Amino acid sequence: MLDPQPKPHSRREPARLWRILPLVLLALALAGAFASGLHRSLSFEAFLLYEDRLQGLVASHRWAMLGLFCLIYVAAVVLSLPVSAFLSTIGGYLFGWALGGIAASMAATLGATGLFLIARTTLGQPLLERAGPRIQRLAAGFRKQAFLYLLSLRLIPVVPFWLTNLAAAFFGMGTRPFVLATQMGMLPISFAFAFAGSGLDETISRHEKLHADCLAAGQGECSLGLGTGSLLTPGMMTALAILAFLALVPVVLRAWRRRVADEGP
Repeated sequence: MLDPQPKPHSRREPARLWRILPLVLLALALAGAFASGLHRSLSFEAFLLYEDRLQGLVASHRWAMLGLFCLIYVAAVVLSLPVSAFLSTIGGYLFGWALGGIAASMAATLGATGLFLIARTTLGQPLLERAGPRIQRLAAGFRKQAFLYLLSLRLIPVVPFWLTNLAAAFFGMGTRPFVLATQMGMLPISFAFAFAGSGLDETISRHEKLHADCLAAGQGECSLGLGTGSLLTPGMMTALAILAFLALVPVVLRAWRRRVADEGP
């Protein structure tokens, strides 16, 4: 007697499980990172504790340390840890603004692409297929100008890096324009923070003096106060905002021309 044919849905179950496996592993890795306190280790306060040792390792094993830096950067971006600006700054401090900026931009692009592919294959496409027609029309409109939209978002450091990765995945953006827009957008961002990192000695000295003055004045709890916000100078923010605006100019012009054409003479 012949075995009955397997039901179609039973064939899809293993494929569905394999599809969500990367997301499950990512969630476990993220939970492990927070449980172990790894997210607190990637901070300026923690960096200052090991600054001398890291500089010595870079001096004696420059390329190995650069490779380790890139691996940590990629892993942090895939896990959506909000440390991209910090790592880019430290890269500029340890390896110089040019090499540190290039390494940071490439690592950020690799990590963002990894998260984008995981999100698109496990969540993006299935959720978009179940979304209503209004969301699907919005996604279709985004895909038409996806490269310029994403490039503009990459140039605005106040927009969470992980959020743009997930948004692009949800709206079904293609992999090639995603990689290209991310790399082009991350270059000025990475170089800006790496350049700030190359002069981090002066910033650290200034904040350490403020911290010492606070302790001497007996003002209670005194923190070092050194963070990404202290590196975002008005000049840097203005330059990045101008670049983001320029990236959106073609989108605005196309929308205006389409509106004029629809209204007619």
